[in-house]
Amino acid sequence: MRTGVRRSESRATAKRSAAPIGKKDGRAAWLFLIPFGIFYLAFLLGPTLYMFVMSFFNTSAVRTGLGKFVGLKNYAEMFSRADFWDAMWHTVLFTIYTTPPLVILAFVLAVLSNRMRRGQWFYRLALFLPYILPSGTISLIWVFIFTPATGLWAWVQELLGMTPGTGILSGEHTAMIGIAIATVWWTLGFNFVLYLAGLQEIPREIYEAAAVDGATEWQQILRITIPLLGRTTGLVLLLQIIASLKIFDQVYLMTNGGPGTSTQVALQLVTGVAFTDNRTGAASAASVLVFILIMIVAGVRQLVGRISARNEA
Repeated sequence: MRTGVRRSESRATAKRSAAPIGKKDGRAAWLFLIPFGIFYLAFLLGPTLYMFVMSFFNTSAVRTGLGKFVGLKNYAEMFSRADFWDAMWHTVLFTIYTTPPLVILAFVLAVLSNRMRRGQWFYRLALFLPYILPSGTISLIWVFIFTPATGLWAWVQELLGMTPGTGILSGEHTAMIGIAIATVWWTLGFNFVLYLAGLQEIPREIYEAAAVDGATEWQQILRITIPLLGRTTGLVLLLQIIASLKIFDQVYLMTNGGPGTSTQVALQLVTGVAFTDNRTGAASAASVLVFILIMIVAGVRQLVGRISARNEA
């Protein structure tokens, strides 16, 4: 008797869950989404649209209003400025320095951590802990490490019998490498967690069946782990490229674009034009160009992902 009652209750629950969403449910959903929509329009979409509008005007930070309409003059100025192209190249160079190690190291460390039988929590915590630190703290740590004569890097050089130089951050050809090293150490934990989450979704039975068939651990990683983490790798790669193209904090705090302008990146040029030269219209044009670059990279990545998915299907 009780079994029949439970079956009828389960059928009634299934019917209610399969019923179409009513108007009241839709209104409730909209009520929950309205606060987010207001903040999205006020602090993200609205300023972004205003930036596009300002890029066509001679807008200044020291006067009200948009100013005089100049059309594409701000864009033409940016294309003709050598420091703009240098800043864009430094941004791309930083992306090249940081993206491969942040993807490869995160994958390797996630695989090793996932295969450990003891102390997994410690290594996961140790690898993710730097990511929760603010950029100011990270910059101070690595400026101290790279300080000539008294820094930890100079001490390591002396320990290895090398002559300490003027410092990594003091050289035009090495400063960006130092910033990239600090960034890799800082942000590795985020990609590590993404890969770790992807590894948790792979059934253990697949590895057990491969081990029974005689597959070594390296073959399991090569034939099972890497293909099944293809989407995770695509996500990590896209997020990392976008984050690297938006680099600002570490450069500003560690070198301030120096020595000279050897580490000046795109967003630092934008802030200089906007708040030092007080030319927010020209800075908006530079921001739009950076935005277009990021959208092109994201679009290419999505296109490559769709093509690879079709080939796999």
